[in-house]
Amino acid sequence: MERYQKLEKIGEGTYGVVFKAKDRVTNEILALKKIRLEAEDEGIPSTAIREISLLKELQHPNIVRLYDVVHTERKLTLVFEYLDQDLKKYLDTCESGLDLPVLQSFLYQLLHGVAFCHDHRVLHRDLKPQNLLINREGELKLADFGLARAFGIPVRSYTHEVVTLWYRAPDVLMGSRKYSTPVDIWSIGCIFAEMANGRPLFAGSSESDQLDRIFRALGTPTEGMYPGIVELPEFQKVKNQFPRYSPLESWAPLVPTLPPVGIDLLGKMLTFDPAKRVSARDALSHPFFGDIHAHGHAHPAQIEPGMTAGGRGGIPPYSIHHPPHQHHIHQQPSQQQHFQHGPMHSVHPQGSHHPTQAHGASLALGPPHAGHPAQQPSSMAPAAVGDVGLAGWEARG
Repeated sequence: MERYQKLEKIGEGTYGVVFKAKDRVTNEILALKKIRLEAEDEGIPSTAIREISLLKELQHPNIVRLYDVVHTERKLTLVFEYLDQDLKKYLDTCESGLDLPVLQSFLYQLLHGVAFCHDHRVLHRDLKPQNLLINREGELKLADFGLARAFGIPVRSYTHEVVTLWYRAPDVLMGSRKYSTPVDIWSIGCIFAEMANGRPLFAGSSESDQLDRIFRALGTPTEGMYPGIVELPEFQKVKNQFPRYSPLESWAPLVPTLPPVGIDLLGKMLTFDPAKRVSARDALSHPFFGDIHAHGHAHPAQIEPGMTAGGRGGIPPYSIHHPPHQHHIHQQPSQQQHFQHGPMHSVHPQGSHHPTQAHGASLALGPPHAGHPAQQPSSMAPAAVGDVGLAGWEARG
């Protein structure tokens, strides 16, 4: 670890500390996630094993790069690429939301990263602004794979307590333990609206309050809206507890800055029935990204000093042909359309979705696996079990 000079602490929590650091050999700025092992009877925390396992497989420009792993008797250190800040901190400076080109760029990159995960049979399960890292070049990357799970067919029964409350899908809130890629799509929809508004879409204080906020927008769910809902463990409680809300006619009042084409995409993400949520791969082809499709990149304004935006924020353009960064340690690999808006639960067409080391030693990560092209699912085995993740650059439980 003498190679890395700690510069400042940028996160701390139950499992350890995250530092901004400098590589003494190359002078490159990196992030060190140090995980304490002394409290672990079983050795390395399962969430760390999961994060390492998945990040070795998931090498993509919109997924944070894991460069090195150093295992000592008392600590496990993950060496990541460093990005300037997370999306949550950036949104805190944009009270009225992001400019449309910036929003399009960030959402497009988010969908690219998630589509790559889903193509490789990985659910992130904890998508939220704190786990999306950005830099001054306008790149956005998924981080914190501590809660991620490999998935297969048939769909398995997973833990109920996943995803921070505000970004949790209603089917999960109602007790569903059999879920797949649509849980991530719901989270993306919530992040999409938050980028547009500058504030969370459904900021519930409890699971019950979270469901109430969702029902006020989409209506109280019925078997007609969501076939199979009666089989969810909490549905009867929901049926007895909540008023019969009618769905809003459109998302437009809740996200007034979005154009109709953006409202249409949001509606395809935020549907009760998971089977009807658009897939990440299909969402990338939506007309909302017409400018990116036509020109290869969005055209945001330049970012202001300190990566703050003041009002509606801007960043440099993102090229959809951006190549992966090659690291010194391990080389790893405007269209217009008219949209009709009926009640929100009924306007969405069927979408598709895809269904230890010696002390002090460095674990070589190696090049990308040749058998894992972006568009083809891999045969990855499930990652290690565990339910607590390390969020963004926060080493918290």
